[in-house]
Amino acid sequence: MHSPKFYAAVSIATSLATIALKAGAYWVTGSAGLLSDAMESVVNVVAALVAFAALHYAEGKPDREHNFGHEKVQYVSSGIEGALIFVAAGAIVWTAIPRLIQPQPLQQVGLGLALALAAAIANGACAMFLLKGARENRSITLEADGKHLLSDVWTTVGVLVGVVLVQLTGWLRLDALVALAVAANVLWTGWQLMVRSFDGLMDHALPAEDLEKIRSVLEKLRAQGCDFHALRTRQSGSQGFVDVHVLVPGATSVQMGHDLVERVEAEIAGAVPHVQVLVHLEPLEDPRSWDDPETGHPRE
Repeated sequence: MHSPKFYAAVSIATSLATIALKAGAYWVTGSAGLLSDAMESVVNVVAALVAFAALHYAEGKPDREHNFGHEKVQYVSSGIEGALIFVAAGAIVWTAIPRLIQPQPLQQVGLGLALALAAAIANGACAMFLLKGARENRSITLEADGKHLLSDVWTTVGVLVGVVLVQLTGWLRLDALVALAVAANVLWTGWQLMVRSFDGLMDHALPAEDLEKIRSVLEKLRAQGCDFHALRTRQSGSQGFVDVHVLVPGATSVQMGHDLVERVEAEIAGAVPHVQVLVHLEPLEDPRSWDDPETGHPRE
C-alpha cells in the first residue's frame, strides 16, 4: 500500500501533464469550451499541491498542542479545493461571455480533440488511482482530489461533444454555451466539496455501518450482566474516535474492570480499524451512572 503523499504526487504530475495538453488543445482550436477546460486544470494543479501539503502535515504525530493529531487539516484542504473551484468557474464565465456575444470559428479541430481526449484519459486513470488510495488510507483529501478529477473527465467529454456539434451544425455560439455549462458543473463540484469539508469540521459521527459494528461488540456486554450507554463517535480525517460508558456490577474488582475495558477496546478496534476507543467504567447499580447531562444521551 502506497502512502497518501505518493498518490498526491501522482496527482500533481498528472495535473501538470493534462494542463499542457488542454492548453495545447485550446491553442490550436481557439475553442472557449476547451479554454474553460484548461482553466479548470489550473485548479487541479493548485489543489494537488494543497493536498500534498495537507497530507504531509496530517502525517505528524500527536503533540502537546495537538493531542489528537493533525488529521483535520484534510478537511481544510478539501475546503480550499472547493473554494478554488469557485474561482475557476468565475474565470470560465468571464471568458465565455465575450465569445457568446462575438462567436469565433474553430481551427484545427481534429488535433485539438486528440489532445483533449488524451488529457481526459490521463485524468480518468489518475482519478481511479486516487480513489483507490483514498479507500486504502481512509483519506478525504485523496477522495476529494479523485472525485474532482473524475468530474473533470466528464467536463472534458462534454466539451469534446460540444466542439464536435459546433463543427457539425456551424452554430458557433454553442462553443460558449458549452463553456458556461462547464462552469455550472464546476460550481456543483466545488459546492459538494465545501459541504463535505464543513461537515467533517463539525465532528460528524462515524458512518452507519461502523456504528453498527461498534454496537454489536457492546451488545455482548448485556449477556455478561453488564451494560453500556452514552456512545459517541466522531470522524477526523482518516482517524475515528469512539467514546462510551460501560457499566459493570459494583462488586467487580478494579483488575476485572480493567481487563473488561481492555477487551472491549480491542474488539471495537478490531471491528472498525483506524479508531481510538475511550471507555468510561461505572457501577451498574448506581443511578448516577446513568446520568449524562453533558451529552443528554438516553440509555442505549
